Amino acid sequence: MARNSFFKTKSVARIQAEAMQSPLVRTLGPANLVLLGIGCIIGTGIFVLTGQAAANYAGPAIVLSFVLAGLACAFAGLCYAELASTLPISGSAYTYTYATVGELFAWVMGLLLILEYGLAAATVAVGWSGYLVSLLGQFGIVVPAAVASADGGINLPAMFGALMMMALLVRGVGESAAVNNIVVAVKVSVVVLFIGIGALYIDPANWHPFIPDPVELTVNGAAHMAFGWDGIARAASIVFFAYIGFEAVSTAAQEAKDPQRSMPIGILGSLVVCTVLYVLTAAVLTGVVPYSELNVPAPMAVAADHIGIGWFPTVVKLGALMGMTSVMLVLMYGQTRIFYIMSRDGLIPPVFSVVHSRFHTPWINTLIVGAIIALAAAFTPLSVLGDMVSFGTLTAFVIVCYSVIYMRRSHPELIRPFRTPFHPWIPLLGMLFCGALVLTFEARYFAMIGIWLGIGLLFYLFYGRHHSKLASGEEPLPADSDFVHKEHEQGTE
Repeated sequence: MARNSFFKTKSVARIQAEAMQSPLVRTLGPANLVLLGIGCIIGTGIFVLTGQAAANYAGPAIVLSFVLAGLACAFAGLCYAELASTLPISGSAYTYTYATVGELFAWVMGLLLILEYGLAAATVAVGWSGYLVSLLGQFGIVVPAAVASADGGINLPAMFGALMMMALLVRGVGESAAVNNIVVAVKVSVVVLFIGIGALYIDPANWHPFIPDPVELTVNGAAHMAFGWDGIARAASIVFFAYIGFEAVSTAAQEAKDPQRSMPIGILGSLVVCTVLYVLTAAVLTGVVPYSELNVPAPMAVAADHIGIGWFPTVVKLGALMGMTSVMLVLMYGQTRIFYIMSRDGLIPPVFSVVHSRFHTPWINTLIVGAIIALAAAFTPLSVLGDMVSFGTLTAFVIVCYSVIYMRRSHPELIRPFRTPFHPWIPLLGMLFCGALVLTFEARYFAMIGIWLGIGLLFYLFYGRHHSKLASGEEPLPADSDFVHKEHEQGTE
């Protein structure tokens, strides 16, 4: 096989033709897009990782980390919006990369998306477990730490949560818009309620010093420098997880009214609203409880218990559980559909695109993904999972930002309903900010990612490139296939 087959791109014309097979109506205005973004962004990051990032890296200055992470997302989000409006089809960054820089990079993007979706689902499962254990404790049901934490034991509740979502996805879960709206309303209401009530119980002494002096800490057996401005930057790379999900706004580009105006409002508006909520939540969290006590899977539950209002902890924990259940389901769904599309392209075995005759879902794919996520959630510490997700996502965003610059030069004739403003500076700033956050990770994460990508590339060399429908001269089957359309019609997402 020719060496340049590694860089053969999937036809942009074919991708656009596939998108036109099922034309969508432009009905979403700026307000709809802002609400869509808020609903997808608020999830595990704010409910789980905020406390660990404050305790282990930034202290009360975690609020500055959220601002820095939000800024990086804003630049990347504008790049996503252009690609989504130009190539409005399933597959997200995998499809964008396949169309711009070629199959080999698309494969790498697929590996990074496994971290963004698969490991993110495992991270959510661990956070879900923390809030469930805390809630059960209120009713006198004590779950031993040996079976509720991966630190020296096994996290059975997290495994149970992941397997429960797997079973639901195999059967094909239909989530109506009304149910999704209720879940979003509950999540946002819980965050606002926490800010409002928690603000009354803040002890300003907990905010001093706002930026603690640099010190060496040990987390999961690894020593690292914490606090100071380096700690703020490192915490930003961790809480970056809290913004994962804003891509949902960019993928709505084909259904947006006046996308040139409404897409930046939707992306930037949802990011600004969520950043404000995150900053206020982090300020209340570190003001109610000393930051050193927040290195737990359920920091908001700890703060709610500390406040001591009888009904308040129950409301916070139930709201967090509802929100994270929905997020876990959607992340796992996204991972199985990315595998489905890669299987249709021939890059992974066809078993991942086998559809159940009764449920009409990629059931074997879902069973495999669910089992792997359950095992990761059961045996991997939360901090490691969250860091791997953020590392993979930040790297993926660098490639997405580059893809905008590449496509402007390689395909200047394409119709772009939304164009990233101030090109090429916005994409370059996205690459710079996301790349800078990647560089804040400890060396062990580069080693782990290197091993992961190395194993993945070996699989591609020995299997993917030999079965690739594009490299063999055959255009891949439509990624936005009839099956995927049926899933969307049934409201599976």
